[in-house]
Amino acid sequence: MTRTDVVRPGSATRARGGGRRELLAGAVGAAVESFDWTIYAVMAPYFASQMFAGDDELTKLLSAYAGFAVSFVVRPLGSYLFGRLADSRGRRFALVVSMGTICLGSLLIAALPTAASIGVAAPVLLVLLRAVQGVAMGGEPPSVAAYITETAPADRRFLHSGLSHGGVIVGNVLCFAVVGFLLLWMGERGVAEGGWRLGFVVAALFGLLAFWVRRTAAESGAFERAATSGTTQPVRVLAHVRNMFAVFLMTTGTTVGYYFGTTYLPAYAAQVGVAHAASNNLSMIPSLLVLLVAMGVSGLLADRFGGMRVFRVGVGMLVVITVPVMSALADGVLPLWAATVTYLVLGVGPTVALVNVLFTRMFPVEVRVVCMGLPYTLGVALFGGTFPMLAQALGAVGLLHAVPWVAASLAAVSLAGTAVLKREARESLDLR
Repeated sequence: MTRTDVVRPGSATRARGGGRRELLAGAVGAAVESFDWTIYAVMAPYFASQMFAGDDELTKLLSAYAGFAVSFVVRPLGSYLFGRLADSRGRRFALVVSMGTICLGSLLIAALPTAASIGVAAPVLLVLLRAVQGVAMGGEPPSVAAYITETAPADRRFLHSGLSHGGVIVGNVLCFAVVGFLLLWMGERGVAEGGWRLGFVVAALFGLLAFWVRRTAAESGAFERAATSGTTQPVRVLAHVRNMFAVFLMTTGTTVGYYFGTTYLPAYAAQVGVAHAASNNLSMIPSLLVLLVAMGVSGLLADRFGGMRVFRVGVGMLVVITVPVMSALADGVLPLWAATVTYLVLGVGPTVALVNVLFTRMFPVEVRVVCMGLPYTLGVALFGGTFPMLAQALGAVGLLHAVPWVAASLAAVSLAGTAVLKREARESLDLR
């Protein structure tokens, strides 16, 4: 454990007494970020014809998805910019600014004129707003991770990590619920003719709630002490390059496991002929709720037995069970719900639940957000964000059976990444 993680008696009361509010500030932000991230992708088929000019509907849809890709590409930039802000001005300040930016972006997208009204300016403004949101979203995960690490009670850090990261799952579930309601209420035609804007209005309202929660939360005591003692002076990031590389490696397989288990699995099941894609997506909602419970349990186990130990068990399970579980699914031995729950509970839950605290505690307070955020967001962008596309491409050329092997191999890379950490970092992460 680093010296800056030790809570002084004078601030321990506030950290323990206000821990729930700080946890809420992190979790609600993760939910809003996830909602905003997903609502664009889900609504793209409905707003593409209004926001992009031309006669080819496929070209319009691909253009809309290009805006989604842009927001992914700029995330590492946002991680650096907001990381510098969080490490110099404070965690809460960066979180308020990033949430305000995301919220305002959603509101402006909801109010954008169509291509029929302002021509090419409509898609340009849409993509620009998504890029700005992407920058803010890039700063969210590392800033939340540092904030949770520094405000959670010492004996509940990993539990708070799992619960705060669970906000991402909550955001996905809420998004699908809102879209489902709009389709039932207005029908596909009504949503395509302008009802899609209500999805972004809801996103902005959720963002406003998160903005208020964060404005009323306390700053991290560890950051305040570091600022008071003058230790927030710039520290060379290169001094921590080994641990940053370890974070990158540990992210590759775990982010692929997450996207495989929560995003691509319904499509994979449809491709192997197990069930219809529409019913597969509906079946994911209870599985995601089970994942929430698994993340909480994983946090409790990590607080009891050590974060690195539980993380390694989870990554090891991803290495071992991915191919057998997916093969059993394809052969009809396991139904989709059983394969999904097995994969999420044993492999995905113990890994994604711990990253908020596990990764940030590898670095000192003064450069914590930048050093954790850059390799983490880069790993997510390069491997997690591209995995569904890679899997679809492999399926298109007759190599669908290779998809689980790719996921298992990258999990092995993450397991190897735990050995790259400096020895003192590995030992401190298993203190309890």
